[in-house]
Amino acid sequence: MSAPQDNVAAGGKEDYLDKGIDSLEKKEGQDPNKLRSVNEKVTDTARGMFEKATGKNVPDKVSN
Repeated sequence: MSAPQDNVAAGGKEDYLDKGIDSLEKKEGQDPNKLRSVNEKVTDTARGMFEKATGKNVPDKVSN
C-alpha cells in the first residue's frame, strides 16, 4: 500500500469529494498528490457556489 492519503495540503483530512477526485485521477493515470492544491481550489469553489445558491452549508464529511 502507498503512503496514507488522509493528509491534504493544509494538513487536514480528506473529505469524500477529495477522495472522489483522487479516484478519478488514478483511473486516468494521474498522480493525485501532484494536483492536490488545484483540487482543493476546485472543491472550495464548488462548495462556495453550492452554499451561495442554496443557503445551506455542505456537511464537513462531504467537503470541508
